Amino acid sequence: MQRLAQILLIALVSLVMPVLNAETIIKSHGIAMHGQVKYPADFTHFDYVNPQAPVGGELKQSTIGSFDAFNSFIPRGVSAAGISLIYDSLLSRGPEEPFSLYGLIAESVEYPADRSWIIFHLNPKARFHDGQPITSEDVVFTFNTLIEKGAPRFSFYYGDVKSVEAIGPRKVKFELKNNVNKEMILILGELSILPKHYYDEHEFDAVNLDIPLGSGPYKVKSFQPNRRITYERIDDYWAESLPVNRGRHNFERIIYDYYGDRDIAFEALRGGQFNFFQENNSKRWATQYQGKLFDQGKLIKKLESHSKPQGMQGFIFNLRNPLLQDIELRQAINLAFDFEWSNQNLFYGQYKRSQSFFENSELAAHELPSPAELALLAPFKDQLPQEVFNQVYKAPVSEGTGRPRTNLIAAQERLQSAGYTLKNNQLYNPQGQAVKLEFLTYSPAYLRILLPFKNNLSALGIELDIRRVDVTQYIQRMREFDYDMMVVVFAQSTSPGNEQRNYWHSDAAHQPSSRNYIGIENPVVDALVDAIIQAESREDLITASRALDRVLLWHHYLVPNFYIDSYRLVYADSLHYKAIPPYGLDLMSWWYEEPVSSSQTNDTSQNQEQQP
Repeated sequence: MQRLAQILLIALVSLVMPVLNAETIIKSHGIAMHGQVKYPADFTHFDYVNPQAPVGGELKQSTIGSFDAFNSFIPRGVSAAGISLIYDSLLSRGPEEPFSLYGLIAESVEYPADRSWIIFHLNPKARFHDGQPITSEDVVFTFNTLIEKGAPRFSFYYGDVKSVEAIGPRKVKFELKNNVNKEMILILGELSILPKHYYDEHEFDAVNLDIPLGSGPYKVKSFQPNRRITYERIDDYWAESLPVNRGRHNFERIIYDYYGDRDIAFEALRGGQFNFFQENNSKRWATQYQGKLFDQGKLIKKLESHSKPQGMQGFIFNLRNPLLQDIELRQAINLAFDFEWSNQNLFYGQYKRSQSFFENSELAAHELPSPAELALLAPFKDQLPQEVFNQVYKAPVSEGTGRPRTNLIAAQERLQSAGYTLKNNQLYNPQGQAVKLEFLTYSPAYLRILLPFKNNLSALGIELDIRRVDVTQYIQRMREFDYDMMVVVFAQSTSPGNEQRNYWHSDAAHQPSSRNYIGIENPVVDALVDAIIQAESREDLITASRALDRVLLWHHYLVPNFYIDSYRLVYADSLHYKAIPPYGLDLMSWWYEEPVSSSQTNDTSQNQEQQP
């Protein structure tokens, strides 16, 4: 009997062991960063779109500057606005969810539970605009070309990928170096696919205006260098009926007109030269949206709230300048910005002060650190400001007079204690170097914000030279980190991940064209960025993001600016939309339809006014 029991036990173990050791493989029509995707495999369209939207008309927008290329994948040249419209990616993002992707070029995905690799199964209907099928060879070619010849950000962004292999005509597999970066397989899903057969005959990294071959919903119809580019809808677009596209890409033409600055563009809008504008200037929004077209209802001004994280906008310090390595100087400069006066007198009270690098989201560190955060930060206690552990960061608050006397006195005291001296109204650091800084900008609208800031800095003996350049020069100097200070927006999503390396990691500090504009080289920041990327759950992601937020804030790497948690939209009465998704505007879900008459508003417009 005992022998029989042993045999049964051995047999049972032999049956169970393969199950316990087997790799759990997930096959799906979509993938979410955390949890489950919202839509099932048989969904027909996103909820926020109108699947019966008419096709036709045009979306005409403005953009600033100029362009000399159509290739946005290389580090040279300035690519044309909207060029991404000609490309399809492997998967398509759902803007109603923090970070979920659904089938586009790849109709399904296959990956293990630990996310150490992913296989994309390509849709057999996927085609480039010349009718050639999109194959796994195109995917492999795209990835390898971006790594070898693309902008430096690609090799950095895809650094966790070990290999890519075509394992069939419509089946491609990416292997990762490890299974710690849970986001990487989603990032690969956002890869825009290029046609190998086209680049077999064309130089990939040439800066020119040769129109490239794509596979997306639009193609370049015509262009005038530095003036206009027009995209035309593909009539037989291969992916038109896919669930991610139904009710989208409704405009027959999409046009971008180029202007010297936004003031000129605004005047063109009031003259009816284009039909959509997203305002970023509080003064214009408060005082200048009036006139004949607004009175007649032909131009609609509307504020639409959203749940999109606002990240951080600020006057950044370039730590590559030895002067700005001093945290005491950075704090003093921070004290000279009078947000309260600016908001009341320049912004018409429209803005809130930025207090987080993940503003307007649950990722922001707006409370004292939780036990989980403290546990994450504890190993670095000797390397961090004490405030990280026992205070909530608050940007300086002034009396709102325009001359923040209390803050300037505090700044002077801080500088004196740090060994700075003032001679003939010029501040010198402890090494005897004059504190003279250049602020780089291309926007004339920012001068009204910077000039009061400059005057306050002058009271501290700090000389700030505001250097305005054209957009092309501005982009080039940004790529080369040739500035002392400038305005930067660090955009954030609801699911931060690999892009944080490009923003903050030491490896990106001296990499041309990276987005580590500040030049941060901090091992604690590096570790926290890794913690975000390796987060196993939403709770882990929130913990790591808040911890990183605190560390960035208390190092005073920038002067926090301001944000608004709404879209300021201006559009013609011929443009319509069903709803604004919470995590993105998605103009591609809008459509063109002329009003029934000047005295009667159609049903679509009435529905539009009921949107939140």
